[in-house]
Amino acid sequence: MTNDNFLPATTQQLTESTSIALARAIARHDLLTPLTPQPIATTYIQQGQGGTPILLLHGFDSSLLEFRRLFPLLAEHQETWAVDLLGFGFTDRVSGIKFSASAIATHLYYFWKTLIQVPVILVGASMGGAAAIDFTLTYPQAVKKLVLLDSAGFTSPPPIGKFLFPPFDNWAVEFLRRPKVRETISKNAYFDPTFVSADALLCAALHLEMPGWHRALISFTKSGGYPPFGQKLSQIQQPTLILWGKDDRILGTKYAHKFEAAIPNSQLIWIDDCGHVPHLEKPEITAEYIR
Repeated sequence: MTNDNFLPATTQQLTESTSIALARAIARHDLLTPLTPQPIATTYIQQGQGGTPILLLHGFDSSLLEFRRLFPLLAEHQETWAVDLLGFGFTDRVSGIKFSASAIATHLYYFWKTLIQVPVILVGASMGGAAAIDFTLTYPQAVKKLVLLDSAGFTSPPPIGKFLFPPFDNWAVEFLRRPKVRETISKNAYFDPTFVSADALLCAALHLEMPGWHRALISFTKSGGYPPFGQKLSQIQQPTLILWGKDDRILGTKYAHKFEAAIPNSQLIWIDDCGHVPHLEKPEITAEYIR
């Protein structure tokens, strides 16, 4: 199936070579899961050969395009995958599904079971880190090693979900759609705000054009998102690499130490002059540490 069938027309406005290349590589698989009788059209990218497969999980209200700079650096050396989590990115938001952390884990498991089938190095960024932790705890047989990039999951998300009733739910989500709001969030995510280019803002907003974007975001937020993992972190047996931007203004830096203390076989590495998104701001050094 060609990209033109499911990616927004504004994808043609991308200008950075890494963005264009990754967008062109996006494929879609009609994935059968227990979540719904109909298959879920799931968007992903796979490139590279050899070694333990790497699987990249994006952050909240994002897509696999956030790995546009990191992905090719990893795929040069080994088999590399990125997938749009259920309810996010360009993956189909099938009506009737309650979007939640458990639904994301189930969808991800069937993606892994159907297309990859061998234990992976699971890399999660921000909320994708919480998704990676949850998946590792639920399906440990599918994960060989774990990498957390400025990860969520140590503290509770803001309790906004309980207040998202009509019409405030639509207002809150539509507020998040505003270009100036998204630009402010993007600038806070970087140490160097010059990374917030027109191309970067377009990459961060393309998935907003997908059918059901606001409905899925409301559903996931109302579900409570990812609660703190707390004592469960000590159950992670896989070798775990924690990479954290020294200048993270989104989550701060204190959780990096807490993850390192809580996960038995873990190592924390700081990335200098870097904010919340090392895979975008410092892709070369991030790729080097993952390799």
